[in-house]
Amino acid sequence: MSYAYKLNEAVRHQPQGPQGRAATDAPMIYTIVQLMPIESDGRLRYRIKSKSENVERVVTEDQLSYSQ
Repeated sequence: MSYAYKLNEAVRHQPQGPQGRAATDAPMIYTIVQLMPIESDGRLRYRIKSKSENVERVVTEDQLSYSQ
């Protein structure tokens, strides 16, 4: 299984609401800062950092899309 995104790539993150429901917040632009090890559930994870805030998150690949 290979990662779809590369280090230092700009991506759009779609936040999730409580219990996985879709959030009403607009997607934000983040930078990939680390490719995380594949977890036992098989999902690819990334550490991302916000371009506009001092925030880092660990997210799954399905929460990301390419930034335009």
